[in-house]
Amino acid sequence: MIQLAVIGAGYWGPNLIRNFNQIPNARVGYVCDLDTTKLAPLAAQYPNLHVTRDYQQVLNDPQIDAIVIATPVSTHRALALDALRAGKHVLVEKPLAATVQAAREMDATARAMQRVLMVGHTFIYNPAVTKVKEYIERGALGEIYYIDSARVNLGLHQFDINVIWDLAPHDISIILYWLRRRPLRVSARGNSYTQDGIEDVAFITLEFADKIMAHIHVSWMSPAKLRRTTIVGSQQMVVYDDLEAAEKVKLYDMGVERLALNADTRAELQRTYRVGDVISPRLDVVEPLRVECKHFIDCIVNGATPRTDGDAGIAVVQVLEAATRSLRQGGGTIEIGA
Repeated sequence: MIQLAVIGAGYWGPNLIRNFNQIPNARVGYVCDLDTTKLAPLAAQYPNLHVTRDYQQVLNDPQIDAIVIATPVSTHRALALDALRAGKHVLVEKPLAATVQAAREMDATARAMQRVLMVGHTFIYNPAVTKVKEYIERGALGEIYYIDSARVNLGLHQFDINVIWDLAPHDISIILYWLRRRPLRVSARGNSYTQDGIEDVAFITLEFADKIMAHIHVSWMSPAKLRRTTIVGSQQMVVYDDLEAAEKVKLYDMGVERLALNADTRAELQRTYRVGDVISPRLDVVEPLRVECKHFIDCIVNGATPRTDGDAGIAVVQVLEAATRSLRQGGGTIEIGA
């Protein structure tokens, strides 16, 4: 039985407690938060759950095997390092840290302590996302041309981070997971309309090797909620729409093919457009957060490397940092290497 403590009882903390407590070989023993009004409902819901404002009490308890951190990103580094140095395994909600330097320090400390460090990129555990990855890896799409993603809605505005750090980690982690590579260059433009200095809309462009491009639109100011990603390949195209109830993934047998050049052929007729079937695969009906929580427990028990390990967390923060630098420079391209 793996005993856990959840740090942070805000929006996401209760979801983590619920999911971990429904895994047979896991139990949440503590929840810690400075706000006692958030602790009271959890204490009533889970009679065996210890609630506390004292983080050190959690660290000093030898019965606690792992710490789950669901607090503002500015606190991730200090909390995670304390937990790792206390010999605890750690799951940190996205993004892993506020800087690449902090993320690397956390990863290095986990390796030195031989503890599991995992970042909560929940969408990587979504059956729809893993199905798209399956299509890509088996070559169903052919050569990947570009990816276009939109994650917009009306709210919820944050007061400590901008929309890039709030919403874009989802899309960045998904894209890096699909492509199995990091971008060479990043650029971003955006603006703040309701809070000075905190952008609530942004457009991010990632450039990869082999001419692959990815465009990410994130916004807290949209009349309609959208969670849709399109991948265009040389053979087929796929649309992943997380808001679809049943058909979250659709594979389109569509494409554009060049014809052999002919001096007598008009330029606009030198291509042929293919429109074929649309396939929507059957997907497992499972809560991605449950899959993520179980994966964390399995990694602790088996000594395995998480699918979303420290290195994956570093890669996402690297893109977020580059996008922020570009934003501050008016959209200039930031080289970040392979």
